[in-house]
Amino acid sequence: MKDVAIIDYKMSNLHSVEAACQKVGLSYLTTSNSEKIMDSKAAILPGVGAFGPAMSFLKKTGLDCCIKDYVFTGKPLIGICLGMQLLFESSEEFGVHEGLGLVKGKVKKFQFQKLKNQKYPVPQVGWNKIKKENANWEGSLLENNKDGDFLYFVHSYYVEPEEPKIILSTTKYNNKKYCSSINDKNIFATQFHPEKSGLVGIAIYEKLKNNLR
Repeated sequence: MKDVAIIDYKMSNLHSVEAACQKVGLSYLTTSNSEKIMDSKAAILPGVGAFGPAMSFLKKTGLDCCIKDYVFTGKPLIGICLGMQLLFESSEEFGVHEGLGLVKGKVKKFQFQKLKNQKYPVPQVGWNKIKKENANWEGSLLENNKDGDFLYFVHSYYVEPEEPKIILSTTKYNNKKYCSSINDKNIFATQFHPEKSGLVGIAIYEKLKNNLR
């Protein structure tokens, strides 16, 4: 049994996630095989790309059912960037698309903003702060992180959870405050890319490793 199954749905930045797992000593398998995913101690749903095509692939291959079944086992599921967004009920990216519905809420698009002479283009690309929304990070994968840590973001859309209590951290892009990570039972998900965020991001993988031991 592998520590982590990295779910391959052909729209993911897999190599960076693999490198992060390897860095902290997590055994992993990158796969789209449902049986192998179900047999892992934890699963990661990464993602770079568009919501609609991603959901189409998940449904076509049966990975949508696999991911739902996996969550039902109670084992940890980690969503990253697009992988986080896919966990929600719907997205407005290029029309309205149904998501996995594992987390109540919607995915919405950033609006282009300008404050004085500073432009805030879409997508947001680069480093930004995470701020504690839920004061208790103890036990979550952010336990080893700090309020105000900088992590790496690349996205045009953000999640809007229906239930505020699941929000672990928020981030501001100009004057828009949005949810940047959640913890909902055995689901942990981030809008930022831990695997591209240096030692601050690696701390999240280290916490996952410690939780699995």
